[in-house]
Amino acid sequence: MRYLALCTDYDGTIAHHGRVDEPTFAALEELKASGRKLILVTGRELADLQRVCDRLDLFDRVVAENGALIYRPATKEERVLGEAPSAAFVEELKKRGVERVSVGRCIVATWEPYEKQVLECIRDLGLGLQVIFNKGAVMVLPSGINKASGLEAALKELNISAHNSVAVGDAENDHAMMSLCECSAAVANALPAVRETCDIELQRDHGAGVTELIRELLANDLADRAARLQRHDILLGKTTDDDLVTLSPYSASALVVGTSGGGKSTVATGLIERLREKGYGFCIIDPEGDYDALEGATVLGSPGRAPSVEECAQLLAKPGGNAVINLLGLKLADRPGFFLSLLTRLLDLRAKSGHPHWLIVDEAHHVLPADWEPTDIILPKAIRGFFMISVSPRLISPAAVKLVDSLIVLGDKPREMLGEFAKAKEMAAPAAPEKVPQGEAFLWNAAAQEARAVVLEPTKTDRRRHLRKYAEGSLGDDRAFWFRGPENKLKLRAQNLITFLDLADGVDEGTWLHHWQRGEISGWLRRCVKDEELADTVEAVEREEHADAAASRSRVRELIEAKYTAPADAADNSKPSGTR
Repeated sequence: MRYLALCTDYDGTIAHHGRVDEPTFAALEELKASGRKLILVTGRELADLQRVCDRLDLFDRVVAENGALIYRPATKEERVLGEAPSAAFVEELKKRGVERVSVGRCIVATWEPYEKQVLECIRDLGLGLQVIFNKGAVMVLPSGINKASGLEAALKELNISAHNSVAVGDAENDHAMMSLCECSAAVANALPAVRETCDIELQRDHGAGVTELIRELLANDLADRAARLQRHDILLGKTTDDDLVTLSPYSASALVVGTSGGGKSTVATGLIERLREKGYGFCIIDPEGDYDALEGATVLGSPGRAPSVEECAQLLAKPGGNAVINLLGLKLADRPGFFLSLLTRLLDLRAKSGHPHWLIVDEAHHVLPADWEPTDIILPKAIRGFFMISVSPRLISPAAVKLVDSLIVLGDKPREMLGEFAKAKEMAAPAAPEKVPQGEAFLWNAAAQEARAVVLEPTKTDRRRHLRKYAEGSLGDDRAFWFRGPENKLKLRAQNLITFLDLADGVDEGTWLHHWQRGEISGWLRRCVKDEELADTVEAVEREEHADAAASRSRVRELIEAKYTAPADAADNSKPSGTR
């Protein structure tokens, strides 16, 4: 279920002439029975609202006074979100001839044509107040308080993201809450400016219009309206004709593949940046510790400590609880089982709360390897908001590939990779170029049978491979370099590059040459440190200095230190290593 909450205005929306009719109440009851939450958001003061509406018990929260007060009908608790109005301000309004002044917990309200006196009074007294208009009403509130701020606080109490909410209204003061929610609707009697900016223009007025919206929510969760919600789309790039290529933040699912250096990290980084900017929640499965410094996310797990499914679920249970799940503390053989247990919890969490909105699985072959088949877990036919990143489709379980509808290919082998993806999907592959140019991708939406080249949108900040992590951190046993020697008598572990250099200087010539002549040094740099440039250079030295232990050790130290042990400011400006 995408939409878990309906947030509705009162006057002019569910109410006509201050009253809600029985058919509208019946529709609201039906929506609540579906498991969704109801939030009433109104400019009225609470006492006034209670006088005209005797069914506030239907609502999980009431946001009154245009966002300044939250009322919990089930417990009759109130929560004031702003300061009480100044008695001096109210008195001064009356002195200036302002009539019909109403004072609430935070709000001071009157009607046109007294807006001029109100504004002058605020100015003359030097108060930090704002004026909000609503179909002739003049509402004065503390700065920063409006229907959006109050609704956001109410949604937080209910553990629901605004991205899983629908707002419906009719007047100027509804703009803020309608912009906040994923989907906005306007009843037929709404002001023209409100109808022009909403996502859904309802055909009927007042409560009948809200009932119309409820019927669509119950029928298909507004699936037929999805095409109208492009304001939330996540930018991927542009076509060669400069048409925008975007992904739906709710329904998109894809596998990102490509040869080394093709730009997979650019795609991942760009998507994460734009998700974060738009406030969507995400969970990143990180088998290699590449996202430890990601802004706006909490890292769970480390090379020395495996994450638990429970702590991951607890963090992600709240909107905005973005997580990076570092799997370095888990043995390779244990990663698929952990991931599937976590996936089960996350899918259940999504069904109840709508988040995390996106699940991104880097190096997906670590957790969904090619030989994996679902046994004791029942997978859905598709997972929305699901992105996997890997080198090639053939490295991932066909059962997992079937969960996504699109392939994003980068690098030198698009035809081969499209063929592998198509085989797993049991369909024919589209025509594709021999090579995807740097900075571009080839996107195939298999579900829509649409294929096109995409010029990728640049990221705002490149995701570096964190030079210090490889120089000083711990890469985990599966990515460490092990000096074992020709007779396998040693067991010296280099968990990072500095340790590698220290051990390399200390081992005997026979041990060094054993690993050097077998190409294991450049192989480790390529596979585990993921620095193609450095690996290529070391591989060339392996050929030049094949049997000279002293010269080869000295040359390797020189190459590693030049890139990984430079001063911090120099390292930060260097070319990122291991770009994918």
